[in-house]
This record gives sequence, C-alpha cells and structure tokens, in this order.
Amino acid sequence: MEKVFEDHVGRKVRVSFPPQRIISLCPSITETLFDLGLEEHIVGRTQFCIHPKEQVAGVRTVGGTKQIKKDVIDSLKPDLIIAEKEENPKDMVEELAKDYPVYVTDVENVDDALSMILDIGRLTDRENVAGNMVDAISRAFQRLTPVDASNRVRAAYVIWQNPFMAAGNHTFIHSMLAYAGFDNVFETGEGRYPEFTLEELEKANPDLIMLSSEPFPFREEHRQEFSRRFPGKKVILVDGEMFIWYGSRMLKAPAYIQQIIDSL
Repeated sequence: MEKVFEDHVGRKVRVSFPPQRIISLCPSITETLFDLGLEEHIVGRTQFCIHPKEQVAGVRTVGGTKQIKKDVIDSLKPDLIIAEKEENPKDMVEELAKDYPVYVTDVENVDDALSMILDIGRLTDRENVAGNMVDAISRAFQRLTPVDASNRVRAAYVIWQNPFMAAGNHTFIHSMLAYAGFDNVFETGEGRYPEFTLEELEKANPDLIMLSSEPFPFREEHRQEFSRRFPGKKVILVDGEMFIWYGSRMLKAPAYIQQIIDSL
C-alpha cells in the first residue's frame, strides 16, 4: 500500500506504507527512529549517527550529513530516506529524491521538534509510540524550573571558532535557552548562527558563556582561555547533544539543563 505524506518543506512524498527499509541522514532522527522501535527497518545512517551506540554499530553508514555515497544507498534499496533541512544540503536531497522517497524535516524550536516526532510516527506506522514519547517529553519540560524572571541570565551559546559563531534566533538551541529562562545575547544577530569577535562578545556582556561540545568540540583548554579573556563571567562546557539534538534525546535534556540552572 502506498501513502502520500507532506513533509515539512511542503513536498508531497509517496511512501510504500509502512516503510521497511529506512535510511536516516540526521543523527538525532536516527536515534529517535530506534527509540520508536524501528531497529529492524533502519538500513542506513550517517557516520555522525552515533546513538544508540550498540544498535547503530550494526547499521551501514552511507557517508556524512553533507556528502553521501550514492552507490551505498543504491545497494541498500531504501523505500524511505529521512533528511533534515538544516543538516542536509538541498541539492543532495533533490538528487536522492529522483530515485527514492525523501521526507524532509525542518525543526527550529521545541514545538517543531514535538511535531516532527509525531510526523515521523505517522510516517513509519509508530503513531502511538510517538504520541507516548511526545507526552513524556512534554512532562519532562514541565518539570523544568527556569531562571527566575526577576534575575534573568544573559547567555551566549558558542558553537564554533575560527570564526567564532553562536546560536542566534530561529534555532532549536535558542528555543532551549528560552525554556531555561536565559536571554540569548545573540538573539538579534545576523542570521541563525551569527559570527562574532571577542570584542563583540564583550560588548554583548553575557553573564554565562556556554561552549558547546559540537559541532566544534570545545574542551577545557578553550574554557580556560575564555575565562581568562572574560574574568567575572561564568564559562562552562556543555553537552551539545542536549541542546542541539531534537527528538528522543529531549527526554534527557530538561534534567541536564536543570543542573546548569541550579549551578548558577
């Protein structure tokens, strides 16, 4: 049986339902598919799809999120490929769509992520499991106690260096910062991930500087450098997966963010 689904960028995707051979091109979606109980149907993933560790080890890699090995994908004979607007280049998606059903997701905030889980559940015949997952994530976020409104924390979430880049508005990270009660000092920056200099960061005057573990792997030596450059500011290393990975990883994120809030 075939069904037609509209993906997040308005494309009509005709899928053999339920799909039996799925390739995921986005790490957080790969993890979510496993957590939806689709392990027997996931035949391909990117090299960056590292969770759940033991289960993904048995799934063929098809390249990265920006460049794929088309011959490997062809050999896997997928009946569904799931891509992500931000993670995967448009031309790559369009090329794959010539031969396979490609469903594209687009997530910019927490609400989008919850909708995405439900949509993936409908797409893969796991609607009830997806609904239960969304309910559990919603309850976890409801338990989060944000920074008191009378004592707002100005935060910078740094994702890259050379050049320095931060999370700006219309990003999932920005949405997560808002749930924590943090004011993103780069909310009005240019683009979704604005570049900045250290002088501009100083002028933005954040109370909290968060150095992410991904996509650039900030480490302790980077934290110490920022601490020396910005004395009196709290500089911390954060697990990027908890702020960047939308999907089932969001079950763990609120408790992690609460630890950060409680440490301030």
